[in-house]
Amino acid sequence: MTNKQRLDLIEKYIREHKYADLHTLAEKFDISLSTVRRALNDLEAANIICRHHGGASLVEEDANSSGYDFITQDNRHTEQKHAIARKMAQLIEPGATVMLDGGTTTYTVARALVEKRLVVITNSLPIAALFGEVGSSETIVTGGTVYSRLGILYGPACEQAINRVHVDIAVCGCAGLTPEGIWNNNSFLASFQQHMLNVCDKLYFVMDSSKLGKRALSLVTELSDKYTLITDREPPPEIAGPAAEAGTEIIVAPPAKIEP
Repeated sequence: MTNKQRLDLIEKYIREHKYADLHTLAEKFDISLSTVRRALNDLEAANIICRHHGGASLVEEDANSSGYDFITQDNRHTEQKHAIARKMAQLIEPGATVMLDGGTTTYTVARALVEKRLVVITNSLPIAALFGEVGSSETIVTGGTVYSRLGILYGPACEQAINRVHVDIAVCGCAGLTPEGIWNNNSFLASFQQHMLNVCDKLYFVMDSSKLGKRALSLVTELSDKYTLITDREPPPEIAGPAAEAGTEIIVAPPAKIEP
């Protein structure tokens, strides 16, 4: 394969999926991470893509998303979030009905799901736009009051909407995990997540390991066997012990090692 052919294939893939991480491209085209990086550098120089730590997106996709603080400002723990998203995607079968709330980690999960044909229900405008552009899934937006900084819908109308549905899998982000349970920075969003617990066959909280041991404004739920946690490293004993006693399953998805 020539360099031009490789660039064309990588550009085509990113145009179709709006975003791609280094490891996905390396596996897809059977090339090394260093080769992927060189190709992305060339595409960025041509103003086709915008590089991020761990991946790249289309320039126009970044422009469309720039109004939302959580996309433009929170680029931390990118590799960890992609590892979590890959693991979450492995647990969702094509044809499933999936509910996704808003946030950086759930948005990363959404990017990992765009190839699958799903029914997606979300209160996140960026996630709805992502699936809407790809067009492979049926996308349902809850309605509600717009929290414009994050592009998230919340409030009574939002909660009433999800109380009328049932989904196979729900995926939530969070702001912290302690022996007391799962925390969120926003009381309205915590209330939405509490409703999500009641309308799904299986619920997953996805969080990078920086959230372990942190409290936030609102307690969403205590540790229990009603949901599964996915994070990128083992929680410390003071969390792992109470979680095991409560029957909370914890799945660890460590990020792949990156070439120097």
